[in-house]
Amino acid sequence: MAKKNINEMSFLDHLEDLRWHLIRICLAVIIVATLAFIFSRFIFKSIIFAPLDMSFPTYDFLCSAATYIDVTTTFCNEKIPIIIQNRTMAGQFSADIWTAILGGFVISFPYIIYQLWKFISPGLHDNERKHSRGFIIISSLLFFIGVLFGYYIVTPLSINFLANYSVADIVDNQIDISSYIGLVRSSVLASGLIFELPIIIYFLTKVGLVTPETLRKYRKYALVIVLILSAVITPPDIASQVIVAIPILILYQVSIYISKIVVRNQKRKEAKNV
Repeated sequence: MAKKNINEMSFLDHLEDLRWHLIRICLAVIIVATLAFIFSRFIFKSIIFAPLDMSFPTYDFLCSAATYIDVTTTFCNEKIPIIIQNRTMAGQFSADIWTAILGGFVISFPYIIYQLWKFISPGLHDNERKHSRGFIIISSLLFFIGVLFGYYIVTPLSINFLANYSVADIVDNQIDISSYIGLVRSSVLASGLIFELPIIIYFLTKVGLVTPETLRKYRKYALVIVLILSAVITPPDIASQVIVAIPILILYQVSIYISKIVVRNQKRKEAKNV
């Protein structure tokens, strides 16, 4: 049966359409997650547990930088003082499953965005669809950059700080595998979603909820929110918070510019229709 025109669809028709898009998204995530589960040994050894090795690129770079300026740092230690352990019967299996699902979501993200775009795009005008052709590529690129930022910056900074933090020498860091993977998962996903800020601002500007003037007016409040957000997703040391806050502030500034372009195009369109 041919798909109905957007103007002919009822509320239930929209829900049915959304249901099929969500089903396709779930199938894509499940298929990729299954492949990730099959290769889980490689994923855990080469990706998940890689930040526990002091040869990790981030530690190597920061150690070289600290040595250059003659500063003593834990980034130059021989090893990270933690032991990963499992204390529940299904702990390792659950870690395997959730890691596979995370991998399925991350790798399938472009397809997820494509399906959401297929649901939204029929409600846009032809010229709006034309100017938004790069939406899937840009949003996917921003997400993957955020994921890499979370994996290579936020995750190792958090692990290094928390592993070397000690209240007494008699306390050993024997970390449950679920806690460790939770840190990696939250760092990667939070960073990936935060890097979608320009896309979110674009759509909020399109529907009139945000303007460039509003973003500029509340820039100082945004700075405070960014610092709080940086403190949440990173260990509570100033250096780590600054490292995370800088790209978020750059994204905020880029979002202001994007909002300005959207408003300018809308005014040109209104002037042309008068």
